[in-house]
Amino acid sequence: MKTHDTIIILDYGSQYSQLIARRVREAHVYSRLVSWSTPAGEVLALNPKGFILSGGPNSVYDTGAPTLPDYVLDSGLPVLGICYGMQLLARRFGGQVGYSQHREYGPATLQVDKTDDPLFSGWQVAGVEPHQSQVWMSHGDKVEALPSGFRPLAHSDNSPFAAAADVERGYYAVQFHPEVVHTTQGARLLSNFVHHICGCGADWTPVNFIEEQVELIRAQVGNGRVVLGLSGGVDSAVAAALIHRAIGEQLTCIFVDHGLLRQGEAAQVVETFQREQGMNLIAINAVEEYLEMLAGVTDPEQKRRLIGEKFVRIFEREANKLGQIDFLAQGTIYPDVIESAGKGKKDAHVIKTHHNVGGLPDDMEFELVEPLRELFKDEVRTVGTALGLPDSIIWRQPFPGPGLAIRCLGEITWERLERLRQADAIFVEELRHAEMLRLGTQQSFAVLLPVKSVGVMGDVRTYQEVIALRAVTTEDFMTADWARLPYELLAKVSRRIVNEVAGVNRVVLDITSKPPGTIEWE
Repeated sequence: MKTHDTIIILDYGSQYSQLIARRVREAHVYSRLVSWSTPAGEVLALNPKGFILSGGPNSVYDTGAPTLPDYVLDSGLPVLGICYGMQLLARRFGGQVGYSQHREYGPATLQVDKTDDPLFSGWQVAGVEPHQSQVWMSHGDKVEALPSGFRPLAHSDNSPFAAAADVERGYYAVQFHPEVVHTTQGARLLSNFVHHICGCGADWTPVNFIEEQVELIRAQVGNGRVVLGLSGGVDSAVAAALIHRAIGEQLTCIFVDHGLLRQGEAAQVVETFQREQGMNLIAINAVEEYLEMLAGVTDPEQKRRLIGEKFVRIFEREANKLGQIDFLAQGTIYPDVIESAGKGKKDAHVIKTHHNVGGLPDDMEFELVEPLRELFKDEVRTVGTALGLPDSIIWRQPFPGPGLAIRCLGEITWERLERLRQADAIFVEELRHAEMLRLGTQQSFAVLLPVKSVGVMGDVRTYQEVIALRAVTTEDFMTADWARLPYELLAKVSRRIVNEVAGVNRVVLDITSKPPGTIEWE
């Protein structure tokens, strides 16, 4: 099996670390994000062609601050330090790092001083003063004196060494963050590093990924049988198509209708995958089981845990009916792994419990098959298109594993779920008519709040529930901003929900970005 050129990104806790991995992959180079404390043998086994050191919240002088592992420098491979990573390199080789009296958070103008350096190849921006561009700074400390062997490459008003390099040893460092979109030439810089400095080929493509995963799945599964939970969302759909390509009839998909899906989705899943895609699909009606289990439960994390465990138990029950089943396949993707922090990841904070990652019972009887766990959402869609899945599946907006249970805040009842389903369907329908469902938003939905407000409908005083509308724009779902929807559209959605959905008399709009909020409410 062909192996890809690989760039290792050492994570020092920056909020942008995942974006570095994304940008490197956009340059068609495979990247892996690992903790700075990962054992050397585990990292070097990946045969990297270079290292990127991420930013981080620490000072290099802090007691117990993350350090630069010896194996990185001993490898003789090129290294790019970003922000904190730059400061680690500078301090390691005898440079001076100090606290900046003028901390930089936000845009800054970068002046490239060494235009012949390969890191800044093609940096010129049309219509801008030569070798100047906007970059994004986010630091308190800065390099005040470069180590021996390093030369300055660029500066900003507050950072005399905004970029530097020891070309002889292949060490490069930048104070700014090339991975964020606010650095206008950042993608070019990262591409220059991985291609021109590390010598990576552009071999990370959806077709190559599919070929590689087909081989890996066959090697893992052998003659075993695999069961996959098919929700109808893009992640599980692409996972199913990929695994089906690898092992065909050895895969059985189980669709659990837990009553927590959006309007019309249960029927669509059966139609698409059983009849159109020709997969082995078993449809289970478990609505009553889930409603009984969730009765009186209001804590969101408890909802997630219960739904995740029930999901696995139903699989075990149905798999036993099928005979010997050896593997459970899931559509886990990279943001799930990152946000769930994985079991045993020492420095991580759990943002959410996801039934694909963090909610699985310890006594689960299946070995996992997760072919998408290294991909971002946009990469999953690209792979799905290459596999021949229809746009109606590929471009379906993300839907949480626990379904409407975490968009129906408070107690779960069938009546409240139906109320939410109807409001959500109206919102999505109007976004589609306005051609904003795919282009104007990347995720949009309704939330039913566990509060009631006073209203007047037909001269009658009402006391009914509230619907919140949530619509965001995002490139990677790691960060997001609220979508600026037209007032006329919002007015129409509000009017229709109040008039058509029984039990709702007020509609509000969520205008919180991520961070500080999350995309989902629970």
